[in-house]
Amino acid sequence: MSRQELKSSLWLASLYAIRMLGLFLVMPVFALHARTLPGGADPAWVGFAFGAYGLTQALFQIPYGAASDRFGRKPVITAGLLVMAAGSVLAAMAGTVTMLAVGRALQGAGAVSAAISALVADSTQDQNR
Repeated sequence: MSRQELKSSLWLASLYAIRMLGLFLVMPVFALHARTLPGGADPAWVGFAFGAYGLTQALFQIPYGAASDRFGRKPVITAGLLVMAAGSVLAAMAGTVTMLAVGRALQGAGAVSAAISALVADSTQDQNR
């Protein structure tokens, strides 16, 4: 692996790790926090708020992949991270479970795993993949 490939791989792995840490660090306390919000007594809403991330992530993976092929990996990754950051702020500031669900859905809409994986593949020589 060349020095440039190693640098790119480490940068992207760090970016991906920080993204995952930020999203899943809340898992142990999510339901406890949601119960303190208006609407948090309904387990269905709490479950929806938690699952909204995965739902929108699944819906946006293929469009993000196509967009990264058309417009380039870095612009799509940057846009996705900005959407995810906006969703994170919204979820953190949510005053109701409904707004928490909207924030989590926005976080999922910014999930750019496919574009990050494609950029790693683009940055690595075939024999090192």
